[in-house]
Amino acid sequence: MSTDPQAETAAAENPATPEAEPSAAAEAEAEQATDAVPAEGEATGPAAEPIDEATEDEDGPGSAEGADDAVRDTATEDEDGPGPAEGEAGADAEAAGSAGPAAGEAAAPALSEAQAELAAQKIERERIARRKAEREAPVEAGAKLSGKAADLLAAVRAVEGGAKPPTVYFDEAPAAPRKAPAAPPAPRPAAPAAVATPAPSADTVEGVRAVLARGGAPEALAGQAAAALGEDAAGQLTENPWRLLSLPAVRPTQADGFARALLGAEAGPGDERRTTVLVGWLLTQAGLKGHTALEAPVLEKALAQYGVPDPAEALELAIAEGSVLVFHEPLGPPVAETAAAEDAEDAEDTEQPVRVLVGLEGAAMAEESLADGLARLAAGTFDASEDWERAAGSAPSPSAAELIRAVAGHGLVTHTGGEAARAEPVALAAAARESGLRVCLAAHAPGGGPDRVTVAGLLSGAEGPGRDTDGQFALDLLVVLDAPQLDVETAAALVESVPDGARLVLSGDPGVLGSAGAGRVFADVLAARTCPQLVSRTPDPGPLGELVSGVGIGELNQVDAPGKEVVIVPVKDAGEAVHRAVQLVAESVPRAFGIPADSVQVITPGHGGSAGTRALNAALKERLNPGPGRFGGFDAGDRVVHVPSAGRALAARVVSADAEGLHLDREGVRIVVPKELVESQVRHGWAVTAHQAVGTRWPAVVVVLPGDAAQALSRDWVYTAFGRGERHLSVVHGVDQALPQAVAEVPAKPRTTRLTGLLTALATAGAQQR
Repeated sequence: MSTDPQAETAAAENPATPEAEPSAAAEAEAEQATDAVPAEGEATGPAAEPIDEATEDEDGPGSAEGADDAVRDTATEDEDGPGPAEGEAGADAEAAGSAGPAAGEAAAPALSEAQAELAAQKIERERIARRKAEREAPVEAGAKLSGKAADLLAAVRAVEGGAKPPTVYFDEAPAAPRKAPAAPPAPRPAAPAAVATPAPSADTVEGVRAVLARGGAPEALAGQAAAALGEDAAGQLTENPWRLLSLPAVRPTQADGFARALLGAEAGPGDERRTTVLVGWLLTQAGLKGHTALEAPVLEKALAQYGVPDPAEALELAIAEGSVLVFHEPLGPPVAETAAAEDAEDAEDTEQPVRVLVGLEGAAMAEESLADGLARLAAGTFDASEDWERAAGSAPSPSAAELIRAVAGHGLVTHTGGEAARAEPVALAAAARESGLRVCLAAHAPGGGPDRVTVAGLLSGAEGPGRDTDGQFALDLLVVLDAPQLDVETAAALVESVPDGARLVLSGDPGVLGSAGAGRVFADVLAARTCPQLVSRTPDPGPLGELVSGVGIGELNQVDAPGKEVVIVPVKDAGEAVHRAVQLVAESVPRAFGIPADSVQVITPGHGGSAGTRALNAALKERLNPGPGRFGGFDAGDRVVHVPSAGRALAARVVSADAEGLHLDREGVRIVVPKELVESQVRHGWAVTAHQAVGTRWPAVVVVLPGDAAQALSRDWVYTAFGRGERHLSVVHGVDQALPQAVAEVPAKPRTTRLTGLLTALATAGAQQR
């Protein structure tokens, strides 16, 4: 087949007709309760390199046959960040453990970019906790945090038994607040001061190593275990061997084997030490898939899958010990508003349906604080001055004018639209600056202009306007692009840093893939409808815009592409898919469109498999920048992706390497990745996943869909991947009917969150007070 687009299809063709493909079973599984948590033998999340079986996103779509759909969920570090042995199916416990000790045992001499960002977010979370404790009244959001185990257990039993739940479920926030920071974050230009967590002592590591050896676990895990569990790690593991699950590379089956070796016959599946740790581990895994909480029946079903004889009792024990929190979320509007009873007595007897949710403190605290902060901003009102009206009158489009007028009078506004609509919040920012306001425009990924910063850089203090003496942003208007990429912890830190009297605009495309971390912040804010919502009427132009817009509403349309803006390249197998992708990047696209190979990005569903990012990057490197990989597998000139933290995939190019580490150039900024972190934070970047590509666009994009990618496809994945190209899109297509079927029938995976209910209840309470 010719590689020249002149010989290829001149217009986009519907690659297939919607012929029924048997995916009903997979869809049914996605609706089951177990969708939120992993079954035994499934891969589970970002840093957790599975020992039993690999996920599709790690080792290629279809490689983990029988796994539930949630394991192939979006927003995992397997997709957004490389791991030391990521996706290597069949690795044993020794291999999993050997990947991490170097980073776990070595003390970094200075804060890295990732450490600075995490430290800044930690300070913000501590400040959130402090501010929340100072408030006199708890947040009336349908479910407050509780510290009384008896009330919690009574509530769970009452709801599960069908009885009317008690009037009061919860009291104040958790009884053990986070330790307050010694001082507020320092104003710019310096990043917020933070002290790196000290490395565990040699004696601690040696003590853990001895316990691991007695239990038959890899001694190489000693550094990680000591860092995760603290100075008393050896004692904790001796008392409760299942604490080994604190390490991301460890699976329950391995922790069970370790416990049996240490405890003998005493280590049974119903051991209270096991079940309590297992409840927390399951919630952690659910968080990696985007959930901030799980329904109690879902969690009990997952416990049963791991052999727990009495899941309900195990959950009650975990709640009683305070390792997890429980919430009751009303379903539907308050009964008082909908009851048909004519007298108050009948209305009181009408039960309010609720669902019982269980979650970890971190996500719960972040979600409560985020709701509180958003409600605070939404309550702000402003008088629109003549400057705002003049700015609206000279706006570049009617949608931009509507946005300017909405922001003029409100403290919190949401804005939705496609790629072309991104110009509207940019116009808003320009108008606000002309009015004399201090404005910051923040996005998920770097680039897009000198006035734009990244959310991570803004939070760390490396970018943006800096902070005032109270630790809040020195600004009057914060406009956040790519709002769907906000997880709850990042969003909470961001919103809490917006001062009273300032405005916040959340803007983004709700059709793209969601955040790498837990939560669905933007979607929940939209669903709550507690602030003005502006929907752009600016369509994305051209054949590419028409194609992507159709995908967004579930239609894979044939579009007229006279300039070969969209080209379909059918292939028979994965080997041919790799061959055609390399030809398109190296020859066809540069020749036909004058776009250099370095400006063509390949996107594929997973890292592993015969046409995943690993295989594609190996082939593209051999063609575009061959070399021996003298810098730990990399050569000068290699395109790479640097992942300083989960969910942040930053394009860069290798410059050199020395004793300090790997030197990269990231859009003119030189960074150094320490030697011990190169394997876990850097991978070749000619080919990436759609999760890594979200928030960034290239002149040309080649989307590779090998035959084994069928089960990994969904509407939001296709929408995101197809929308990354500015001028040209080539689809190397080998999935037959699966592509139109995914677009029409496979929506984004649901996430269990509490933010919508919290915001709705806060808005209702505020309206009643007024």
